[in-house]
Amino acid sequence: MAAPMELYCWKGDGGLPTVDVDCLTVLTYAKFSGAPLKVHKISNPWKSPSGQMPALKTQDEGVIFQNTKIINYLRKQKYNADYDLSAKQGADTLAFISLLEEKLLPALIHTFWVDARNYVEHTRKWYAELIPFPLNFFIPNQMHKRALERLQLIREESWAEEDDALEKQLYADAQECMSLLSQRLGTKKFFFGDSPASLDAHIFSHLALILNTKLPSNRLQQHLKTLNNLCQYCNSILDIYFEREGDSIPRVAPKTPTAETPDSDEEPHKRRNQILSVAVALLAMVGYAVLTGIVSIQHMASDSALERRLTVDDNEEDEE
Repeated sequence: MAAPMELYCWKGDGGLPTVDVDCLTVLTYAKFSGAPLKVHKISNPWKSPSGQMPALKTQDEGVIFQNTKIINYLRKQKYNADYDLSAKQGADTLAFISLLEEKLLPALIHTFWVDARNYVEHTRKWYAELIPFPLNFFIPNQMHKRALERLQLIREESWAEEDDALEKQLYADAQECMSLLSQRLGTKKFFFGDSPASLDAHIFSHLALILNTKLPSNRLQQHLKTLNNLCQYCNSILDIYFEREGDSIPRVAPKTPTAETPDSDEEPHKRRNQILSVAVALLAMVGYAVLTGIVSIQHMASDSALERRLTVDDNEEDEE
């Protein structure tokens, strides 16, 4: 029997299987398509074979990262949630995914990574507490930088954190997008009827983060809660396809469940990554010490101590 495909993604919180939008997209698509994955929910990206998440470890193509590439690979392996869609529905899927990336994703990134209060009191705090020491000192900062770069790339304009006009437009676009999604869903269970497709995985991953994360400031959540059908849509997918974090009541499982296993001692790269983590952390701290002058100060202090010791010894010899 062939080894199962292994998916590495961020851990979950707040009733969600994972707190990262890209990881949640892949995990949800795997549930919808019945892909047999062994899932590692981890809190250290260095434990991922690619150093990034989500990452899919395969037998034939090595490690694949980025949600679109992972989903395309699963389709090639005959795990296709869109197999019964018409040509028009396929075109609609591409159009709505583009709408999400252009209108809703920028506001989602801003909410978690740019809004100062949310970032300090929730996002950075959550990752800093979860990521092991000493990586928690610099990995959240790296993630913050990448989030800002992604936001600038999507909007195709320089982003200033204090630009009120850009921020206002960002949230207006997101609210308009959610309202449009609500109108399109209507009373249907999923966007194309009674069965979920890849579009549902993308939409759910964005909306579920907004709906289920407790933030000090969450304008997106306030608007989403006025759209009852979208809220019911998110809760239904969570109840049917996922066991909510912290829930003790069994949930309805899909026909072909996806294997989910927490990170454990059996994870093949754990020992290697632990050694690399310690080595790189020590190297980073030494580099920081050199740059800030700590090493040179200590060196001067040692020299002074040596000079004083030699002087004392000379005096002792003179006295003798």
